Amino acid sequence: MSSNVRKRPKFNRYMLARVLPYIILSIIGLLFLLPLLWLLLASFDGSATLALRMPADLTAANYASTLSSADNQRAFMNGLILALGQALLVVVVAGLASYPLSRYQLRYKRPFMYIILFATGLPITAVMVPVYQFFLYLKIQDSLLFTTLFLAASALPYSIWMMKNFMDSVPLELEEAAWVDGASIWTTMRLVVTPLMLPGIFTVGIFAFAGSWGNFLVPFILLQSPSKLPAAVAIYQYFGQNGIVQYGKLASFSIIYTMPAVALYIIGQRFMSQGFSFGGASKG
Repeated sequence: MSSNVRKRPKFNRYMLARVLPYIILSIIGLLFLLPLLWLLLASFDGSATLALRMPADLTAANYASTLSSADNQRAFMNGLILALGQALLVVVVAGLASYPLSRYQLRYKRPFMYIILFATGLPITAVMVPVYQFFLYLKIQDSLLFTTLFLAASALPYSIWMMKNFMDSVPLELEEAAWVDGASIWTTMRLVVTPLMLPGIFTVGIFAFAGSWGNFLVPFILLQSPSKLPAAVAIYQYFGQNGIVQYGKLASFSIIYTMPAVALYIIGQRFMSQGFSFGGASKG
């Protein structure tokens, strides 16, 4: 009888050790879910507040007001120009840079990779003051083109590091087989390497797009004209000067603001889930 009593605490501690992580994770998940639930409910509430509540009257007026605003349409378009432009530049440049770093035995490859690794940890806030002075000196401030170029340059170190790791996973034997068949370097990259690199390309592209789409500091500093500000900066129009916040319109704007990144992730997920399937390669 006494032996059974002694075993129960061990059993209870074992069960607690198994159940406690799930309880903690459930609480953390709930803490993340509640703000998202408020965002969804407030976007359909004409008199939304900070309180989490069901709307008295469901209405799409907040979405209609957000989408019909010419300023919001221009802000979303500016954001897409910056994000898509940065993603395209980063994917192309990082892809071209990662190929020789992965395939060739370069003399200074290791120090160069260390420099890239160091640059990935450099916060963008640490360079914004000299960058702003540089833009003023060259008189290229308030330009969507040069802002896109700077965003792409700031995302290149980490993108090159990631792209090289993906490139290392592509077997060199497939390229050598294409060379034996008479394919050139560019043909091999287009027909052999690129299909195998689709997971890496979409991963780097989504990373670059999300980094630009959600970037507030860089366009806020480098762009002065209200007509050129992206959605990441224009969202602050719903915060009034006297502390009055239009919560319903803010929530609808936020949900619409997240859609491009979510859509791009869903589209890219089909390619990323394939992993490095070698069935997509073809010899030229």
